[in-house]
Amino acid sequence: MIRKNTGSVMTIFGTDVAPGTTQFIDIPVADLYTHTSLHMPIQVVNGKRKGPALFVCAAIHGDELNGVEIIRRLLAQKALRRLAGCLVAVPVVNVHGFLAQSRYLPDRRDLNRSFPGSARGSVAARLADTFSREIISQCDYGIDFHTGAVHRSNLPQIRADLDDPRTRELAGVFNVPVLINAKLRDGSLREHAAANGIPMLLYEAGEALRFDETAIRAGLRGVLSVMRKLEMLPARESSSRRIEPLVATSTSWVRAPVSGVVRARKKLGQRVQEGETLATISDPFGESETAVRAAFSGIIIGESRLPLAHEGDALLNLARFDSVSLAEDTVEEFHIEMDPDLSR
Repeated sequence: MIRKNTGSVMTIFGTDVAPGTTQFIDIPVADLYTHTSLHMPIQVVNGKRKGPALFVCAAIHGDELNGVEIIRRLLAQKALRRLAGCLVAVPVVNVHGFLAQSRYLPDRRDLNRSFPGSARGSVAARLADTFSREIISQCDYGIDFHTGAVHRSNLPQIRADLDDPRTRELAGVFNVPVLINAKLRDGSLREHAAANGIPMLLYEAGEALRFDETAIRAGLRGVLSVMRKLEMLPARESSSRRIEPLVATSTSWVRAPVSGVVRARKKLGQRVQEGETLATISDPFGESETAVRAAFSGIIIGESRLPLAHEGDALLNLARFDSVSLAEDTVEEFHIEMDPDLSR
């Protein structure tokens, strides 16, 4: 079902965006206690031709920055002049967290656990309610950009409800090496979108408070590929070779068995064998040393970049595949194509 077919006016927060036009819209959010007003900035690109409405959003966690740059580059694409349908771009959802360089809102709540929200609730609940009413309800599809947390980096990956055929189809054309059939978390944007029949992809790549050029380039290519699949953009005249992603059968964090100083032996994207040493942990004097071993064979899709750990801290996120060697080849192919230093 297509909710919004342009050729028609798109109305967000009382602002009408006519077909063939672009509008900037500032949606008020909770003011600062300094009497300073805050707004969530939105750009709406409404195509002349009929098509679906797609929202792209970033910085739901205010310290996750790669998506902000992906959306900036997306809006600069000349191909948008031939857009069919409507693109709703929200580069900074969690404005408070973005200003504070924090994952959370001032009420210390996680916005991505606050949907669908409430007009009379906390700061997080009110922002989730506004985003739900003004953005999600208007759109047919969504892409949400994320990174790892502070001191954690993620291999470019799509997390989505792969049991839904429409979502699986879009995930398959995003051109990242790894797909994860991620369960819907209570209060998440994905759960709320799914409840409203909106297929949605969550793109994870890089780490908080850092730009990662490979992750940004891959994210931009992915969203453009999805838009072509939805026939919002014209097909490429000469299509480049598409990455065939592999679906992880399971993922698991490898945790520190003891506290100490961590020396990693394996890096993000590398293949590991069951029982292989992934890192060693020692005390500052080097008098004791403990090996951290892989519980199963797989690919590292997430890593802690902090060389210090307490017992139980997450160190490496390991994904299991039906064919680890094939997954390794796919990751290597992706990096050769997307890494700016390797693709020259």
